Amino acid sequence: MTSRLRKRAAPAADNAAPTGIDSAIYERVVSAILDHRLPPGTKLVEDRLASAFGVSRTLIRPVLVRLANEQVVTLTPNRGATIAQPSEQEAREVFEVRRLIESRLVERFVGRATREDIQLLTQCIRDEEAAREAGDMRRAIRLSGDFHLHIAERAGQQTMGRILREMVSRTSLILMAYSSSHALARRDATACGCEEHRALLAAIKLRDAREAARLMREHLDRLEAQLDFAPPTGQTPDLERLFTPLV
Repeated sequence: MTSRLRKRAAPAADNAAPTGIDSAIYERVVSAILDHRLPPGTKLVEDRLASAFGVSRTLIRPVLVRLANEQVVTLTPNRGATIAQPSEQEAREVFEVRRLIESRLVERFVGRATREDIQLLTQCIRDEEAAREAGDMRRAIRLSGDFHLHIAERAGQQTMGRILREMVSRTSLILMAYSSSHALARRDATACGCEEHRALLAAIKLRDAREAARLMREHLDRLEAQLDFAPPTGQTPDLERLFTPLV
């Protein structure tokens, strides 16, 4: 996420590569994960990725580090990189914790929300809808998390807020790995928008803390119900067929 992760010691041949090529590799790997073309547990062999993208390994390594820092990839000494594979139990626990925490946080938020808070949440929903309609599911997932984090930050409960930040980060990875259909999510957004966030926002505007807490629990229940933990079918993805050279 940060620019310092892009700094690398590269040979002269790599210095001639187009600016931001590592970011292009990053975006294509993340897109492949979201599209379920790289299922959880897939090994990302540096040599094969370099060959697939038509670049040297020195351009692949910082991309894997960036993905590891975001917990999308697991880097293991002497074993290399694999797409992160949170267990079903971990996913269930994350949603259980979120239901407990966020129902209380949104109740507190209802009594504190300002006009600026309402405007920010409204814009967040609009931006998420636009991202889903454009097919940018990674951004849509991030914006959805931002919606929840703003409620937490303005609820005035720092301890639960800190816990939730970690839970939202883990949820993003879980949704990337196990959401049953991102294409369906895009169609849903095009047809009717982010209905659950809008319903929650409506309860907040009415200062109905009890209803907001109920809607929050239902929203998290629905997200969890959409997860598909069935093991991937078919052969291990061929990285050189999956990706095409960038240079």
